[in-house]
Amino acid sequence: MRRALLSVYDKTGIAAFAEELCRLGFELVASGGTARLLADNGIAVTPVEELTGFAEMLGHRVVTLHPRVHAGILARRDLPADVADLERHGIDPFDLVCVNLYPFEDTIARLDVGWEDAIEQIDVGGPAMLRAAAKNHEHVIPLCRAEDYDTVLDELRASGGVSTSTRRSLAARAFSTTAAYDTAVAGFLGGDEPFPESVVAAFERVAELAYGENPHQRAAYYRQRGTRTHLLARVEQLHGRPLSFNNLNDLSAARLLALELEEPACVIVKHANPCGAGVAATIEEAYEKALAADPVSAYGGVVVLTHAVSASLGARLAEQFVEVLFAPGYDETALEALVQKPATRILHDLERRLSDLSEPDFKRVLGGVLVQERDLKPDPLDEMDVACGSLGPDVWEDLLFAWTVVKHVSSNAIVIARGGQTLGIGAGQMSRVDAVRIAVEKAQALGHALEGAVLASDAFFPFADGAQVALEAGIGAIIQPGGSKRDDEVVAAVSAAGAAMVFTGKRHFRH
Repeated sequence: MRRALLSVYDKTGIAAFAEELCRLGFELVASGGTARLLADNGIAVTPVEELTGFAEMLGHRVVTLHPRVHAGILARRDLPADVADLERHGIDPFDLVCVNLYPFEDTIARLDVGWEDAIEQIDVGGPAMLRAAAKNHEHVIPLCRAEDYDTVLDELRASGGVSTSTRRSLAARAFSTTAAYDTAVAGFLGGDEPFPESVVAAFERVAELAYGENPHQRAAYYRQRGTRTHLLARVEQLHGRPLSFNNLNDLSAARLLALELEEPACVIVKHANPCGAGVAATIEEAYEKALAADPVSAYGGVVVLTHAVSASLGARLAEQFVEVLFAPGYDETALEALVQKPATRILHDLERRLSDLSEPDFKRVLGGVLVQERDLKPDPLDEMDVACGSLGPDVWEDLLFAWTVVKHVSSNAIVIARGGQTLGIGAGQMSRVDAVRIAVEKAQALGHALEGAVLASDAFFPFADGAQVALEAGIGAIIQPGGSKRDDEVVAAVSAAGAAMVFTGKRHFRH
């Protein structure tokens, strides 16, 4: 008779699975609560303590850690020495092991979890059994999730066994499960160390995507295991086509910028760069500011709003081609208008704000990964220095708005703004003076008056030429990190133009 060992914390579907195994001729052995559940359902089962001769001990820390369990899992049936060892010790082998693990990640996700509670949710026996079964998958069927029960039962019914390819697939899933589990534990225990000797991270697939950045590239979206939030956490898609790789990349960029803006705010992103951003007294006005900043580039963009979409705003948005619309709510009338656009992906943000941005920022490079803190901490005002000129409250507000936006623009980055609205953005240029020229020319081409507007530069001006282009266009105040060998020349040019300039002392490159 074949034997199955069942030990599951999540008991979804286990009774029906066990009952079918019995029909297929399996003898069942189960631990603790699993054995009690099966017995309560009238299913013949041998409790694991009858097998080992030991009741669970140390507050359930030791249940299945015993040679009669692990030798039965690890024995190779085609190796005479292994078979002889089993016979000498009177141990029967297992042909199937079904295990899922204590909910460690769910436990640490609770804001009020205590240290001891978290530690006791670190499973030891479960991963040991699962790894053993996966290692010996040629002889043992390893199972760790209810979704695979039917696959195994179907093959058992059809042929009396499980194919090599299915066994290997189940073994890979088992090792992925234990690896992710250990990664979550390691991250929890070493959470205070920003750059540990080894960075361990596990990611779980959320969705397969139609393709990557280009149609010939395959792609999928994964969330990082062990984090409290992710890009699509508590996000409901109300309408539209499936989200694409580029949609998600742009959505991430837009959400991160919107998180830093005063509300109500609107951010429109194209190719991972903001093409328009606006803050205002109402979300309707904020959208109009963001759209007017660069309506040509906004075509087919990702629009993120920090307030719910009203009926009037819904009608206005429906006039535009929007790839992705993201907001914390929608008026029914607004939704009726928006769903008339079949291509628009309408996302409802149920979380409202990203709650946890403490995870490090990873950048994949050839054969490795660069790791850094996210650049989301606000720059202290008391560390900024007015290098020349005078600044009124409105100009200060504009400078800080432009300084926030420029952090989220690809370097070399320039942002021109006024009245809580971007007017021109120069992104991703190899020279800073070219980034200034692009920002100025885009603003002028759209009819934005630049007299008295402000400009933010993500890094210092190495020469006065970039500042001079802005000053000649009418820019009245500049905010930049400072720190160039030629800062004096830049200050002199700004002062001679009767403009003002602030040194922040902090750079905000984004590559």
